[in-house]
Amino acid sequence: MMTSRTIHAQLGSQVSALHKFALATNNAAACFHSKPSNNNVVDTDTQEGKSKTRKFHTLNTQTKYQLCFLRHGQSTWNRDNRFIGWTDTPLTDDGVLEARVAGQMLSRSGMKFDEVHTSLLRRCIRTTNLVLMEMGQEYIPVFKNWRLNERHYGDLVGMNKKEVVKAHGQEQVKKWRRSWNEPPPPMNDDHAFHPALDPRYRDVLNKIPKCESLKCTLKRSKVYWEREIIPILEEGKTVLIVGHENNLRSLIMNLEGISEDDIINLCLPRAVPLAYRLDENFKPLDRPDGKLDEATGYLRGEWLGGDEAVKEILERDRKQVYDTSIEENLELGTNVDKWRKWMEFAVGKTTQPEMLAKSSEIGDFMDKRIL
Repeated sequence: MMTSRTIHAQLGSQVSALHKFALATNNAAACFHSKPSNNNVVDTDTQEGKSKTRKFHTLNTQTKYQLCFLRHGQSTWNRDNRFIGWTDTPLTDDGVLEARVAGQMLSRSGMKFDEVHTSLLRRCIRTTNLVLMEMGQEYIPVFKNWRLNERHYGDLVGMNKKEVVKAHGQEQVKKWRRSWNEPPPPMNDDHAFHPALDPRYRDVLNKIPKCESLKCTLKRSKVYWEREIIPILEEGKTVLIVGHENNLRSLIMNLEGISEDDIINLCLPRAVPLAYRLDENFKPLDRPDGKLDEATGYLRGEWLGGDEAVKEILERDRKQVYDTSIEENLELGTNVDKWRKWMEFAVGKTTQPEMLAKSSEIGDFMDKRIL
């Protein structure tokens, strides 16, 4: 049995992680802002002695980032540590705050998006709406598609993750959650949370899987990438993809060329933007420091919340699922109150005049003085 003192110590990293978000975001304002690049003209090709220039229009003139991935904020089943899959769980109050802070990070980065692509699930849709609200970009098109849904967790849907670890062991559950080609047990047709019961899938009933490995997930997400995302990137536009952890893992695996053996080690945090610069073949350019990210060790994209803060969050998430010695739900621990108050402060939700955060439009809502 763990003491409250031990639990408190293990929960403590949550607060410092968001403090590091603040520092990283202040640095991001300087790192990601740049003079407007010539983003309305592509390289000139010469044919038969004549210069031909392909023109395009993009709202993104402040940075060289062309693509950004964002996982949704905390949903009710994230909070309860349950397998979600295609189940349509809503954001919690904390999830709303996470999404708003992500929007503030993006606002300060200088990026402007031309389009957003997301799933049919409301935890992603509401995250999208909240992010665009914080950025002042509610006017841009948002496209929703089932191919961007989370992977289907089959018969595990609705079960508590830690209880499944106790029953089947860490290694097996990690394979079900993170491996390339090992799907979880299939969902029965009479399952209480079967997607066929949901009217949003009435046009794709024959495509609803009984369960999915990451390989299966990539098969459908890659179709969307090639049909919808690549053509937009070819126009020179900047895209935000708001998704789910495993669906985004499949897209990032494809983008980064991560091997089938290594992908089991890649995890993604909620509500932390991951921004990419791409070359003419839509492959990632190196980060300015020439290194892979320190949070996962696999990515050339840049975490707008900072590598160290992401690393701490991923460690907390690992303990939440796999560490059976911790009985406390780390999404509900005492330090979550501090986490929530900090996020409310960051987006200016407070009744104390001396604690009012400044508007993100001014650009210093995460002023170092609040730490």
